[in-house]
Amino acid sequence: MTRIVHLSDLHFGAHDESLVEGVDWQVDQLKPDLVVISGDFTQRARTEQFREACAFLEGLRDRGHEVLGVPGNHDVPLYDVLRRFLSPLARYRRFIDETLCPFIELPGVAVLGINTARSLTFKDGRISHDQVDFIRETFSRTPSEAFRVLVTHHPLFALRIGDEVERAIGRQELALDAVEESGVDMLLAGHAHHASSQDAGDLVTRAGGVLVVQAGTATSTRVREQEQSFNVIDIGEKTATVSVFAWSGDDFRAKDALRYQWVEGRWTLGKEAEPAH
Repeated sequence: MTRIVHLSDLHFGAHDESLVEGVDWQVDQLKPDLVVISGDFTQRARTEQFREACAFLEGLRDRGHEVLGVPGNHDVPLYDVLRRFLSPLARYRRFIDETLCPFIELPGVAVLGINTARSLTFKDGRISHDQVDFIRETFSRTPSEAFRVLVTHHPLFALRIGDEVERAIGRQELALDAVEESGVDMLLAGHAHHASSQDAGDLVTRAGGVLVVQAGTATSTRVREQEQSFNVIDIGEKTATVSVFAWSGDDFRAKDALRYQWVEGRWTLGKEAEPAH
């Protein structure tokens, strides 16, 4: 069994310190094999906000946690126009990770992150032709039996959040082709501040066979119809259990747990699962 804690949309600079402390404590209790952070480390990509995010990451690593992260659109400067277009992710590279498309292999699990943040799109994300090739090439070097996870900030699919719709990533068709051809089993993303999980076939008819997992915001004060939360994902033999840990006002507590089974080429909900602990 491999355990991933999936955090997203930390938004340092518009965060609540009690939430940060709650995440720290609960991650230590959960003892994950990997902590994934799917973008928006900061609120406005300012140096002090990146320093706070860096301190959070260093704390995780100092306590023995492996971390993989990707940038979000909020990690690109919004109002500093020169920096936005000339060196949009320079501060991210300095304080978070020099690598914008990180890759980690765990026993039986391969996790690849792809940067979807762009200077020209203030909110929406895009994927490039080179990144599509990189997805194929990277996963082709992993064992055929490995469980493959792709991490982006922006979701690859359009998602309905209440009365609003979050648009799919730019060049969606190319991305989905790469996901299918590379045998990706799970997509992790954030951006929408709304936790959910489902087989891709429930979103786009041609895209069955990959489990789409969205994380809510872990530490931001801005929420969308849900309290702050993060995901705990337990990966087994043709199974994946997704537990949502939601903020109760005092700490993060397991709220929902969905157990998916790989059956006839798609992920289906199995019997009721016990939340992660």
